[in-house]
Amino acid sequence: MVSVEDIVSEMRSNPKGVRFADLCRACEHFFGQPRQKGTSHRIYRTPWQGDPRVNIQDDKGKAKAYQVRQVLKAIERWEYENHSA
Repeated sequence: MVSVEDIVSEMRSNPKGVRFADLCRACEHFFGQPRQKGTSHRIYRTPWQGDPRVNIQDDKGKAKAYQVRQVLKAIERWEYENHSA
């Protein structure tokens, strides 16, 4: 089984080639279970004020590249806020 660190590394090197299931796994690791799951979108809550969500959707088994970049930005913020304290 691929680790979350490997998934995030793959997301950084090739945002267009990320499987939707891998993106979901990374989001669940950092942000917990999705708030919404039954539709074409999955919405994850982030722990900060402002824009407190990450919204992703399945595109024939792949994740959309712009959403992968948004998730990476949220992960970087999460890591910064949790490791700088």
